[in-house]
Amino acid sequence: MSTTPPSQAPTSTDLPDTGGPASDDGAFGWLRALGPRGRRAFGGAFGGYALDSYDYFTLPLSMVALTAYFGLDNGQTGLFTTVTLVVSAIGGAAAGVLADRIGRVKALMTTVVTYAVFTVACGFAPNYETLLIFRALQGLGFGGEWAVGAILVAEYASAKHRGRTLGAIQSSWAVGWGLAVIVYTTVFTFLDDDLAWRVMFWTGALPALLVIWVRRSVEDAPQAAAAREKSAEKGSFAAIFRPGTATTPGLLRTTVFAVLLSTGVQGGYYTLATWVPTYLKTERGLSVVGTGGYLTFLISGAFIGYLTGGYLTDRLGRRRNIWLFAVLSALCILAYANIPSGADTLLLVLGFPLGFCMSAIFSGFGSFLSELYPSAVRGTGQGFTYNTGRAVGAVFPTTVGFLADSWGVGGALIFGAIGYGLAAVALFGLPETRGKELV
Repeated sequence: MSTTPPSQAPTSTDLPDTGGPASDDGAFGWLRALGPRGRRAFGGAFGGYALDSYDYFTLPLSMVALTAYFGLDNGQTGLFTTVTLVVSAIGGAAAGVLADRIGRVKALMTTVVTYAVFTVACGFAPNYETLLIFRALQGLGFGGEWAVGAILVAEYASAKHRGRTLGAIQSSWAVGWGLAVIVYTTVFTFLDDDLAWRVMFWTGALPALLVIWVRRSVEDAPQAAAAREKSAEKGSFAAIFRPGTATTPGLLRTTVFAVLLSTGVQGGYYTLATWVPTYLKTERGLSVVGTGGYLTFLISGAFIGYLTGGYLTDRLGRRRNIWLFAVLSALCILAYANIPSGADTLLLVLGFPLGFCMSAIFSGFGSFLSELYPSAVRGTGQGFTYNTGRAVGAVFPTTVGFLADSWGVGGALIFGAIGYGLAAVALFGLPETRGKELV
């Protein structure tokens, strides 16, 4: 595939401004270098992913109340997460194809509306089965938002700053997570649990406001859109599974190893995201306010981890950054799950490095996956690999749910470390892409 840009000279509003130190040096040079259109795209993707995170965490934070309300066991509660993530693979793959065929912005709006509508619907569920169906449908939008938003911004970002730019987008996940914890603490403090969990889901209507702004203010990167329109293979699944020949490189190897990488990282992450709130309340005996306090340390670490990982992925390279934090994340899980009973101060302190490491590993994903695929199938490739990995990784939270009955939640969390080991191994099959231009 060619990485040579078209011969015509685009305007400064079409492309990132990489013309000199005045525009792209300094702590926020990456943001200035996006240009006006790129910054609006950044705002839309940042807000979409933050609210995606918010809607996702309405379930894990409400899990204890849902368990009591519907009389569920650990296996059934773990199934909520698994179904969401499995269906998200379908939604993510479909959103990737849409992004290649109808454009990044239109696909972004579609995903946001989908996850918002079905999150609200969860609050009206009369029984476990209905809630499971609504949560699965929420996964359709949840699965597609990140991949579409990441590609939208990646195509505006310069090669020099793409890692930290996409790392900043990833940090919005911690913002949405933090907002969900604040709302959870407030709602569950003042309302009875039987009503509070419904209110949590109803607040998932917030993303509708973002869609109105995105529709009016955000557009696709013109140069990448033009390159995509010229291709006869845009949005083609066949293209991302085509093996290489002696004269033409294929994408099959890339797709297989990218799926393995995504599976490992997300298997570890969603194990923690799903079960840590339950672990803190049931095995550590923390109150609603106490759980919120401990999660504050975890989320603060996550936010800083996203930003730091974005910087390091530009400095160290995509592969080294992911490998480093895969190892550190596995070690943090083992330490966190083996804290002695009564050592709550140590539990509090270790929450920060745990959140830091498990988030920093994600910072390189947006740039790495975008750089692995050409423009015509970038949405398809990134949407499929990221979300197939998410679906397979969804087996991890359910496995923890079943193991928790005999091992305890804390002991079962160790299973998440296996995912990070898989991610480290998958890197051997993928190339380094730092510095690659996107067209």
